Amino acid sequence: MQKFMVMYLTPFQNMQEWMKTPEAERKVQEEKMKSEWNTWMKANGAMIKETNATGATTRVTTRGSVAVHNDLMLYSVIEAESAEAAAEVFKTHPHFGIPDATIEIMPIRPI
Repeated sequence: MQKFMVMYLTPFQNMQEWMKTPEAERKVQEEKMKSEWNTWMKANGAMIKETNATGATTRVTTRGSVAVHNDLMLYSVIEAESAEAAAEVFKTHPHFGIPDATIEIMPIRPI
């Protein structure tokens, strides 16, 4: 088995718009997505070793650091036979319920 990083991305502007949705409506949609996520995890969760949300981003350069926005919402570390095998499993992930959402999978290699 190989290790991969899975990045769950959503355009930052989409999330800003989403936060303008009335709280009661958002809560219903969030519960639906959570239920779909839990169903997906029951079927595929054995491959997932870790999942975490991301927060505010600080970009550091030789000129200093600055707060920036990016599209990364969550990441997972998984084990799979190949990137192609992992991609096949993630085709049905509920993250795609978010408009313009994408998932990126990349191998984790030792340094």
